[in-house]
Amino acid sequence: MDRVSLRGLRAYGRHGCLPAERELGQEFVVDIVLGLDTRPAAADDDLSRTVDYGALAGRLVDVIEGPPVNLIETLAERLAALCLGHPHVEEAEVIVHKPNAPMPYRFDDVSVTIRRSRR
Repeated sequence: MDRVSLRGLRAYGRHGCLPAERELGQEFVVDIVLGLDTRPAAADDDLSRTVDYGALAGRLVDVIEGPPVNLIETLAERLAALCLGHPHVEEAEVIVHKPNAPMPYRFDDVSVTIRRSRR
């Protein structure tokens, strides 16, 4: 299976369990790796036979900026479902980073990684 990756997609969302997270919001960073067969698109040099990552990015941002959820696990599931809704995508790995998670400790990143497939 071939891979198409979109890394470091940033959008502002209001996800989290704390009232301040819902009120103030914060930046989320998403990495997506899609599994699909790119040979048909490459053979015909035809964008319609693969994933238009620019269009997909816009839809992913809509989800991140959309209705809030408590858990980044839930956000990751919604993003994976969106990716798997594309007719050419067979697998999706989604990493949701929450680099400004409210913790009283120094850290670089908090993230959740999920892998989902049509199978």
